[in-house]
Amino acid sequence: MASLPSTSATSKMPRHFAFLLLDRFTLSAFSAAIEPLRLANRVTGYTHYTWQLVSETGQAVTCSNGTQISVHSGMEDLHKESVVIVCGGVDANRATSPAIMAWLRKRARYGNTIGGICTGSWALARAGLLDGRRATIHWENHNGFAEEFPEVDLTRSVFVLDGNRISAAGGMAALDMILAMLAQEHGSETANAVADQLIYSAIRTNRDTQRLSIPARIGVRHPKLARVIEIMESHIEDPISPSDLAQQVGMSTRQLERLFRRYLNRSPKRYYTELRLERARNLLMQTDMSVINVALASGFTSPSHFSKCYRAHYNTTPYRERGAHAADTDATGHEHIASEDTED
Repeated sequence: MASLPSTSATSKMPRHFAFLLLDRFTLSAFSAAIEPLRLANRVTGYTHYTWQLVSETGQAVTCSNGTQISVHSGMEDLHKESVVIVCGGVDANRATSPAIMAWLRKRARYGNTIGGICTGSWALARAGLLDGRRATIHWENHNGFAEEFPEVDLTRSVFVLDGNRISAAGGMAALDMILAMLAQEHGSETANAVADQLIYSAIRTNRDTQRLSIPARIGVRHPKLARVIEIMESHIEDPISPSDLAQQVGMSTRQLERLFRRYLNRSPKRYYTELRLERARNLLMQTDMSVINVALASGFTSPSHFSKCYRAHYNTTPYRERGAHAADTDATGHEHIASEDTED
């Protein structure tokens, strides 16, 4: 695990954190990052950490659950030893303004450690601060991020510490990341004491991945079924035929059909299509890719077939889905979307 730049072990200067709250940030991930800092001070009896909350305007920020959080300041200058954490949530792409990107680039030039939690990595990537770096983001945003920023070495780890660029996938992953930092700076005993205060008994490392295993997710412990679904999930853009899937796990196509019908109440083809449509919906919501490119990235070579499948599954077209999602930020998009919808 890469080490973070840290204050000297003999120094009494506390490490300062600046949490930049993006519009509609995720409160749980933010809390999971800031609370262990408070508890580290408490269990050691010394102020090792200080922090401030920052917003673009210096005004209160509304998080994704509607709660308003007051901040200490706008985007002001910080000491180079400060750790900047971008707290993202819903639509981090739209919440990342040119002013925010300029501020992050300035902080990077000054040598600050900069990180993102939940979807905060999106802001770092848009600012060009993750090029050639390892990073992570919430699994739901993974595919859109990978399409948008191919120059980033994106992982599915719960968190990543890559020198002075750090990232956590959201939720309790932010806690895992801060605990790893505490262990580096003050030893595992301090980190474990903080975890105990939080009733957190299963600390994860940067080698742990975000999602449950496939058997746990689908509620079925059948090794061949899990293997087929794993292959499907890794071949969204270039779908594999049911016969080839069956051959790869050593069964007949008919046996594969029976397996899916018995455990998932749908055919392999239907399940595969649902996986691809889920990928397409995430890309529509999280990126500015054209609908045609979204279709191709989801394994649909025909735009009309893609639109037909999408409408059947989500009861709306891809164009209308994107238009409804962007209505609050791009009022001029409706006319364009409505005109293209006639292609279906």
